Amino acid sequence: MPAVVRGGRRQSTGSSRGAAPKKGGRSRGGAPRPASPIPGKMAAIGRIDVSPRTVMIALGAGALLVVGILATGARAERIGQSVSHGIDGMTAGMGLSLKRVHITGASAEAEPAIQQALGLYSGQPITSLDLDAIRDRVQGVGWVKSARVVRLLPDTLIIEVKEHDRLAVWQEAGQIKVIDTRGQVIKGADARRYPTLPLVVGKGADQAAAEILPLLAQRPRLMSRVDAVVRVDERRWDLRLKDGSLIQLPATEQEAALIRLDALDQRERLLDLGFARVDLRTPDEIAVRPAADA
Repeated sequence: MPAVVRGGRRQSTGSSRGAAPKKGGRSRGGAPRPASPIPGKMAAIGRIDVSPRTVMIALGAGALLVVGILATGARAERIGQSVSHGIDGMTAGMGLSLKRVHITGASAEAEPAIQQALGLYSGQPITSLDLDAIRDRVQGVGWVKSARVVRLLPDTLIIEVKEHDRLAVWQEAGQIKVIDTRGQVIKGADARRYPTLPLVVGKGADQAAAEILPLLAQRPRLMSRVDAVVRVDERRWDLRLKDGSLIQLPATEQEAALIRLDALDQRERLLDLGFARVDLRTPDEIAVRPAADA
């Protein structure tokens, strides 16, 4: 057939000699030619040069980078600090700076110590404050049992404080201290400022106070007359009353002994009449020594 000429180029109706065979076709020699499974981009990646020379250049560049970092030393740290200061300046310029600190749940006696522990100042960039570090400093104050720190943008910090419960004043070896419900001394608490707290006296009284004081608190008539609760031989308690009388409690079954005392007081108005000593150490028995002027 005659050739067809289009656009000045001569094309034959058959396949050109240099044309690529169709997929699944055969090669010139008759054998099937496999199609390339690697797309164009993946094929390019596969041709990356990983010669020994390239590897040595990469290792050398990494070593130079490490040496540069080590050589700069404090200068790198100063660069980081400068960047940090720059960010702080930007946030302060946007109005994100500390202006108000609210402390809630703290007593008037504990608040000054908490404020001192905060270590904050007005105008400090509020976004850069370490809330966990602030909480740890507050919880380091002897008064504080737990604390929570909340940041309120743009300019307020709230410190929520829970203080240790004040259980009693403990006197031992000539010193008086305020203790909590676990018998732990509350550091910084001035015992002279708590005249209404019960007084427990003696070695071991701090750890045992949480057992006896709730029993006495259930008996307001008796508790109003108690001047001190004295620990004896780290085993039992004596109740010293304000009029000088003494009530001796047993080492065990203290509540049962107090119930017997309640019954006697209801019958005989014992606490009103007065006595020198009431001995409750023997179960099911009460020994009363009258006062000298009775």
